[in-house]
Amino acid sequence: MKACQADAPVRTLCRVLRVSTSGFYDWRDRSPSPRAQANVVLAQRISEVHRASDTTYGMPRIHAELADLGVTASRNRIARLMRLHGLRGVSRRRGWCVTTKRDKDSRPAPDLVQRQFTATALNQLWVADMTYIPTWAGFGYLAVVLDVFSRKVVGWAFGQRQTADLVLAALNMALQTRRPRGVIHHSDQGSQYTSLDFGKRCTQMGVRPSMGSVGDAYDNAMAESFFASLECELIDRRVWKTFAQARMDLFTWIEGWYNPRRRHSGIGQRSPMNFEKALQAAAGQPSAATDGLPNGCFAPVDKPPQARMKQPSACPQARPLDNPAHERAIKKNPTQPAKA
Repeated sequence: MKACQADAPVRTLCRVLRVSTSGFYDWRDRSPSPRAQANVVLAQRISEVHRASDTTYGMPRIHAELADLGVTASRNRIARLMRLHGLRGVSRRRGWCVTTKRDKDSRPAPDLVQRQFTATALNQLWVADMTYIPTWAGFGYLAVVLDVFSRKVVGWAFGQRQTADLVLAALNMALQTRRPRGVIHHSDQGSQYTSLDFGKRCTQMGVRPSMGSVGDAYDNAMAESFFASLECELIDRRVWKTFAQARMDLFTWIEGWYNPRRRHSGIGQRSPMNFEKALQAAAGQPSAATDGLPNGCFAPVDKPPQARMKQPSACPQARPLDNPAHERAIKKNPTQPAKA
């Protein structure tokens, strides 16, 4: 009626719609109700959380974020306000590129997981996989290692080729940051994971390799789920001209968003790092800001993980992980390159 006042008298509109004229004027002049005012404030908070998540959060994660901020609101109310203001989370993309190439001459490791992606403590079970990263310069490839218990990305590397060096770099980062004992490393049967170098590395560090069957995504479902989140929250929403741009955005998403801040439904809508800090606090252990690895460490494009450095580096992917001669040489003369 208010929008049609210029086209017809208010009395006529009221008569047609069977409402009282006094009621219309009372509604028009009445100030917003406390509920309506509260909805305006809540919608603003929802919009702020949505923007802070790079517009990726849907209702469940926004509800958890607001609860941590001390804002009380039901899930249905948040969903209604999001619909009203056109806010929505991202959804999974459809499309694929083959990154698993099995070597028929290699012997895969047994499946120690059997689709039971559960763990009772940190560093019991890791899952690993690779995915492609499209850029204007061609496809790049990302290898990751995740801790099943906390969902944290404990190791990752980015390169331009699907080589054993790439998955070794991700594994070396995970080994340096976590120092596990007898951890199960579960992956697919890609030739990178069945390579002699990768198997030798696992034997050296006491890692128990495990592999699912060929062509079955459910045998590595947790790693596939992580990549689905990465694709819909980052890859589908960015265009990269160079590999360097893609690598920097991947670093920002993993180290600046996913591990420290992104809420995960599998661990009670907490981020992986906050989940691990809560475990440490419950066990009476001192809270560690990092796992011994400063944020910002990642494998350079196609740089072998065992490349020698002229001086010691905090990045485990930039130096040998278990070369005693290298370590002793660095301690004696840190300014000179150590001989392998």
